[in-house]
Amino acid sequence: MSYARVVALTSLAMIAFAGNSLLCRIALKHTSIDPASFTTIRLVSGAAVLWLAAQTRRQADSGTGNWLSASALVAYAAGFSFAYTSLPVATGALLLFGAVQVTMIGCGIWAGERLRGLQLVGLLVALGGLIGLLLPGLSAPPLAGSALMLGAGIAWGVYSLRGKGAGDPTRVTAGNFLRAAPIAAALSLFMVKGTSLDSAGIGYAVASGALASGIGYAIWYTALPGLKATSAATVQLSVPVIAAVGGIVFLGESMTLRLLLTSAAILGGIALVIIEKQQAAGTR
Repeated sequence: MSYARVVALTSLAMIAFAGNSLLCRIALKHTSIDPASFTTIRLVSGAAVLWLAAQTRRQADSGTGNWLSASALVAYAAGFSFAYTSLPVATGALLLFGAVQVTMIGCGIWAGERLRGLQLVGLLVALGGLIGLLLPGLSAPPLAGSALMLGAGIAWGVYSLRGKGAGDPTRVTAGNFLRAAPIAAALSLFMVKGTSLDSAGIGYAVASGALASGIGYAIWYTALPGLKATSAATVQLSVPVIAAVGGIVFLGESMTLRLLLTSAAILGGIALVIIEKQQAAGTR
């Protein structure tokens, strides 16, 4: 695969992932769709597209997913949707990304991984940024929404960890989405009294599932073999930034000094951990 194609595919994937935050926030703010229905439609649409993508692949590796990973996927998607009833796009994307990375780093430490000096500094800076973002104040995000998004990030971190070495990533992701869809549907039935649908909201949910999730993951997994490990990890730092720009352009959201400083701390700290980890691995 040529370098230009890798760059193009990676860029499209990052835009798609950031688009999930934007599509969800627009739907829940400007249409009447409820969060549970948005989650279900998103997962069903994503499952359909990923299943089709998996059928076109001729990989030696197999992979079908499993119910535990599917449950973690639903926990992420539901927390994500309910959080965006109150959180701005940029804040939600930043909290999600920070929680995912801290969860994965924390699991590595729990498993016996040792952080070098600069990695420890990066982790402390990132945690400080998260705490600074959540501290009470005029520009502090809503507590309930923040807690839901942090929970969604933890669930996605667990989902990502469970997916390592599970087989062909497209097939595994398709299998997990297919299993997640009925779980999400059960959630919608449980909350049927709060169900509210309209054509615009359904359209945003389908776009989130089919385009931003389904096609986004298919593109990402196509580009991934052409990326070095460090590049694959650090390029994802762009997702909260792209989401923030989208929130400003399409929703008229503002970038506060607090959000700007905490974003720099969270993303910079995580970047330091990732880069130092890869450099340490390269010297062994």
